Amino acid sequence: MNFDTSEEQQLFSDSVRRTLARDYDFEARKRTLASEAGWSEQVWERFAEIGLTGLPFPAEHGGFGGGAVDLMGVMEAFGEALVLEPYLATVLAGRLVAQSPQARAILPAVVEGRLRLALAHGEIGARHRVDHVTASAWMEGGHWRLEGEKAAVSGAPMAGRSVVPAQTSQGIELFLATPDAVRAYRALDGTVCGDVVFRKAKADRLGGGLAALEEALDFGTALVCAEAVGVMKSACEATLEYLKTRKQFGVPIGSFQALQHRMVDMFIAQEQARSMACLACSKVDANDGPRDRQRAVSAAKIRIADAARLISQEAVQLHGGMGMTEELKVSHSFRRLTVLAVQFGDADHHLARFASL
Repeated sequence: MNFDTSEEQQLFSDSVRRTLARDYDFEARKRTLASEAGWSEQVWERFAEIGLTGLPFPAEHGGFGGGAVDLMGVMEAFGEALVLEPYLATVLAGRLVAQSPQARAILPAVVEGRLRLALAHGEIGARHRVDHVTASAWMEGGHWRLEGEKAAVSGAPMAGRSVVPAQTSQGIELFLATPDAVRAYRALDGTVCGDVVFRKAKADRLGGGLAALEEALDFGTALVCAEAVGVMKSACEATLEYLKTRKQFGVPIGSFQALQHRMVDMFIAQEQARSMACLACSKVDANDGPRDRQRAVSAAKIRIADAARLISQEAVQLHGGMGMTEELKVSHSFRRLTVLAVQFGDADHHLARFASL
């Protein structure tokens, strides 16, 4: 399979990397992380200016109609910079809105950067099961009403609207609603999440059901794999640079053969992870049917989870005790890879799904 990107895709990802290098270096990220909000609205506006918020959405709503392969380079760049802003949450929710009658009213504001969305699908006790939905929706007084709670919703405190799966008399359907309450908190990697509550909230029925939700989550899983590859690349490069400069017994520790072998294992794991991420993104875009898509995505997530554990732990260990300090980027990469390894399903969940397919 040809994993080379097109010239347009490469130019766009290079543009994103230049923007992040100029406006989102590690010191700037630490300041954002330490702020009360935990993200930067100015950075989000910059994303809109360079076209990032419109990349995955249809042209009729002001976007560029990009797929997972088009977004792959962007997510790798986000991983390298450890971006905190809720970009993926808006992409996934927006893709579901794009298939609904509400798209014309909602997506232009998303493309312009004026509106952020969240996908509120997870519930307590679900254990990554997409069909575990206890929230309910019903018609009352000519309007849909939504009742229920969703847990660990990425970007929920910053989102103006949320896409929510709920049980109806016809089965699981998707709705667009504003939560009645959001309990915000930080995840292990510092990104902002929230538990959201709906109490007879007025909702718009989007249409689509479990199959549409599964497709969106597979799309998101493929992009998470691409983002993880970017984090791994950053961790490997930082570790290699450290081995070249840190000296013991008068020589760089990178000259020790045992450490060289460990460094090679890290780079091999990174390259294997990149290949699987490319395969997952291409399968998501190919639309060859849910079975092929799910097998490729689960296989990629299994490989990514294993590589994330190996590279994050080795990066910290090869740096020694200072690898755990806030001052070094590898400690932040460690936490980010730990979160990405379980987002949209950990290795055990995807092993079970792969086996069932």
